[in-house]
Amino acid sequence: MKKRALITGITGQDGSYLAEFLLTQGYEVFGFVRRTSTLNFERIRHIQDKITLVSGDILDQTSLTRALSDVQPQEVYNLAAQSFVQTSWDQPVFTGDVTGLGVTRLLDAIRTVNPAIRFYQASSSEMFGKVREVPQSEDTPFYPRSPYGVAKVYGHWITINYRESYNMHATSGILFNHESPRRGMEFVTRKVTYNAAKIKLGLATELKMGNLDSQRDWGFAGDYVQAMWLMLQQDTPDDFVIATGVTYSVEKLLSVAFSALDLDWKKFVVQDAAFMRPAEVDLLIGDASKAGKILGWEPAVSFEQLIQMMVEADYQSLKNSAK
Repeated sequence: MKKRALITGITGQDGSYLAEFLLTQGYEVFGFVRRTSTLNFERIRHIQDKITLVSGDILDQTSLTRALSDVQPQEVYNLAAQSFVQTSWDQPVFTGDVTGLGVTRLLDAIRTVNPAIRFYQASSSEMFGKVREVPQSEDTPFYPRSPYGVAKVYGHWITINYRESYNMHATSGILFNHESPRRGMEFVTRKVTYNAAKIKLGLATELKMGNLDSQRDWGFAGDYVQAMWLMLQQDTPDDFVIATGVTYSVEKLLSVAFSALDLDWKKFVVQDAAFMRPAEVDLLIGDASKAGKILGWEPAVSFEQLIQMMVEADYQSLKNSAK
C-alpha cells in the first residue's frame, strides 16, 4: 500500500518541491489548501493531476481534523505560514495566529485523529535572529528579531512540547534560507534575479535595494525538501539544522546574478531606506553537521549554481512573455 502524505502550504515554493519529491518516492500526495480570492496553483500546475487537494484553513481547527480523518496520512508536513518577514511587521497578530498557533491546531488535530502520524514542522533560521553564536546549531539559543521569528519560535517549541508530552513523532527542521526559481517575488534573491533579467531585456533601468551588507546562508529548496523527508524516516523524532554552512552578502548575490547576464550591478542598483528592516538579523550561518551525520544529508547545489539557475529561469520567462 502506498504511503500517504498531507502537505500544508503545498502551493508554496517548498510545498511544490516536496510534492514532486514524494511522488518520486511512490507516495500518494495530498495538499491542504485554503480558499482565497486569488488561488495560485502556478507552482504545482505541472503535477496537479497527480496530487489530491483538500480544502481547509490552518486557522480552522475543524477543517484540519476533517482533512486528517478523510486522508488518513502516515506523514504530515506543515509548511503553511505567513512566511514573509517584512509582512510580519505589518500583520503581527495574523502572523502569530497562522505561523505560531496554526502549528498547535494541527498538532492537536493529529493527536485527536491519530497520534501515530509523523509530523514535520518547518522551523526557521529567523528564530536565531540576534545570534548568540556563529555558526548556529540545534543548541544555539533563540533571539528572534521579527514577529515572524517570534511566531516560528512558538511553533518550534510547541512541536517539542507535543513530542515530549504525548510521545508523538514530531520533528522540526530549522531551515536556513533556501531559494529557487519558484521563490516569491518579495524575497531578496528572487527580487534580484528577476530585476537583473528585466534590466538585461531593457524592461527596467534600476533596482532599489536595502542593506547590502546583510549576510545569509542560501541553499536550493529542492535539496532542502529531501532533508524534511529524511527526518520523518528516522526511528526517533528530533530537530535538525539544514544549511550549507557558507554565507554570502546581498552584495555578492547582486554580483553573481548580474554577472550571469554580463552586467555590472553597480550601474543599476540604488540603495533605498524604505527597504531596511526595523531590526536586522545578524550573521546567519548554519551548522548542519548533525543532519549530515544522522540523516546522511548534504546540499548538492552551490550558491553560484542556484543564482544562475534562478537568473536563467527569470530571463527565459520574461523573454517568452515579452513575445
